Amino acid sequence: MTQAAKVASLSLGLLVTGSLTLLAVDVLAQPLSRGTLITGLILLILLPAVLLGQYAPPPYRLPYRWRWGLLGLQALLTYAPVLLFEYRWLSLLGFLAGAVLLTVPRPASLVIAVAVAASGPLLVNSSLVSTHRSGMSVLVSTVITGSGVYAVVHLALLAARLQASHSQAARLAEHRERARIAQDLHDLVGASLISIAVQSDSALRGMPASAPGHRTLSEVAALARRAHAEVRDLTGDRVHARLRTELVHAQQLLAQSGIAARTTLPARLGLPGPVSHCLGAVLREGIGNVLQHSGATRCEIEVTLDRSRVRLRIDNDGVTPVPAAARAGSGLASLRFRTLALGGRLGTETTDTCFTLTAELPLGPVAGLPSSAGQAGPAGPWESPRPERSRELGGACSR
Repeated sequence: MTQAAKVASLSLGLLVTGSLTLLAVDVLAQPLSRGTLITGLILLILLPAVLLGQYAPPPYRLPYRWRWGLLGLQALLTYAPVLLFEYRWLSLLGFLAGAVLLTVPRPASLVIAVAVAASGPLLVNSSLVSTHRSGMSVLVSTVITGSGVYAVVHLALLAARLQASHSQAARLAEHRERARIAQDLHDLVGASLISIAVQSDSALRGMPASAPGHRTLSEVAALARRAHAEVRDLTGDRVHARLRTELVHAQQLLAQSGIAARTTLPARLGLPGPVSHCLGAVLREGIGNVLQHSGATRCEIEVTLDRSRVRLRIDNDGVTPVPAAARAGSGLASLRFRTLALGGRLGTETTDTCFTLTAELPLGPVAGLPSSAGQAGPAGPWESPRPERSRELGGACSR
């Protein structure tokens, strides 16, 4: 955890424990029956687990559907005990309002939070609660507590998002620099080695086998070819990560930043090297854009495969903060060229609620290129995909 996340977590813990301690002192100071007292103690033990589970920052943030369940339980533990403890229990309304703002999507969360805040004065002015406190006092207390809870948890989420964004930005910069150096090494040194091998072969053709330098020149040509193969291997798999590696890394980053991730993969994902490398680069850039340029709360990664083509789709709901043009930066522009070189295509789509990045690549050889290169051919019609399996991290959506 970053320093900001630690501060936010500590502040949240102090806020929850301090408020519940004051509530416990207030409850225990009143003349209560034995059954009511035991009920209050059980509630005060259960509430910290519910509240801290609801507000836990990344990477300890619970899946979205779990937090919905906790929100329902929190609402029950907030309103039902009011019948027993009356106005003393109304201090928990602020925690419920903060949980609503953090869990329910906008604008519904604002409406529900206002309703929670307004329920305090309504209960005070009803026959269910007997208190000397005014409705305005309960309302102000609820607003202050709810705002504090939302601000602290939101700070922890922003800190986690910022940390993940910096991590991915550094990784992208490192990978691009390594790729540039590898490309220069392949183009310059590789070309020189091939030139040495070709000129050596040319000299050998005009030299009799019994000549003194024939064997040495043959060894030079073989050494040049072997060195060229080593350079090609060095600038290949060691620089370009495969799709599965990037999928694992993307899931970890999204989980650390508090973004709910859903990944759908074919049962078997065996792709040619260049196709896997290209899709891995697309996924790396796409996740980098989600973390650095969007306010996404959920991200869905889907890989579909048939006999002739493979498609990677990255969908997120963070379209409002950044125009689409800012997302299609130089990184995606270079990836578009790479997908075209393999006979595929790269596209983006923006709607009112989501931004989608899609890459499609053929699995067969490209026309005019040797199939051993592992490059794919012209676009073909789509067929029915194979049965797929889904793997969900954190639910389909998150706040």
